[in-house]
Amino acid sequence: MTQKRNIAIVCGGYSSEHEVSLRSAQGIYSFFDKERYNVYIVEISKEAWWVNAEENQQLPIDKNDFSFELNGNKVKFDYAYITIHGTPGENGLLQGYFDMIQLPYSTSGVLVEAMTFNKFVLNNYLRGFGYNVAKSMVVYKDEADKISAEKIESELGMPCFIKPAADGSSFGVSKVKTKSDIPAALELAFNESNEVMIESFLQGTEISIGCYATKEGLVSLPATEVVTENEFFDYNAKYNGQVQEITPARLQPDTAERVANQVKEIYSLLRCNGIIRIDYIISKDSEGNDVLNLLEINTTPGMTATSFIPQQVRAAGLNMTDVLTNIVERQF
Repeated sequence: MTQKRNIAIVCGGYSSEHEVSLRSAQGIYSFFDKERYNVYIVEISKEAWWVNAEENQQLPIDKNDFSFELNGNKVKFDYAYITIHGTPGENGLLQGYFDMIQLPYSTSGVLVEAMTFNKFVLNNYLRGFGYNVAKSMVVYKDEADKISAEKIESELGMPCFIKPAADGSSFGVSKVKTKSDIPAALELAFNESNEVMIESFLQGTEISIGCYATKEGLVSLPATEVVTENEFFDYNAKYNGQVQEITPARLQPDTAERVANQVKEIYSLLRCNGIIRIDYIISKDSEGNDVLNLLEINTTPGMTATSFIPQQVRAAGLNMTDVLTNIVERQF
């Protein structure tokens, strides 16, 4: 019998999304094929790295080779499934470490992770390839006093969004309706990141669509339509049920096909790996045609009970266990 591979589900991290990441890790753990793999949850914090081993033991990780000792034996991992939302697992830092110790992992590489983590950089990069993104500007914390509310209003209009340029789960995000709301929104965003993105408001239908790669090729999942009575798809909508999620999204067939094809194009363009999720606003042009506006790319999408990807996998008639197996085995 072939020896079972050791899989580390790497979660936690250093950002406000630490607890969300732990919930994603539990979801992923429940999906993995335990008959095929030895699966462990590895939690990372600024203070320590440890593995949740047998009988509820928390054993330290040796950062020299990402191993641990169990009952006197050294256990080395064959693969890391990264589900850290935020730093250091979504911005290229952890990927660089795994590259250095030559451990295969589930996400894209260092450059792509760093670029997709910074919404302003990513959107302007993709704009150069002809993809539609919202108008935006970036503000740095040490230069915040140089940007005026009048300049923001004249360049981007009202309402607009003020958000950390590098963060997720809608922490620090505000929908600003008047100039007087801008200082408080900037302060909130700067609590999460030293770099803040201010983005014009796009009117339309919000959708989110997953894509992943197997040995046989790319798979686009059915899109999810996001309907919320909140000002936008904020933390409470994402994780506390204050949203209606419709999968598949109520799109015209040709629009659904365009979205599915575009997400594959972008996946290939960026040379992504594992599962990604791209969020869009579908707006209308002057002739009433659907326009695809890319909002952001998430390279470590949530896997909690309320997350999009498991919903989309089920809607596609697929099984999460098989999807994870296909993602892992693609790299062996």
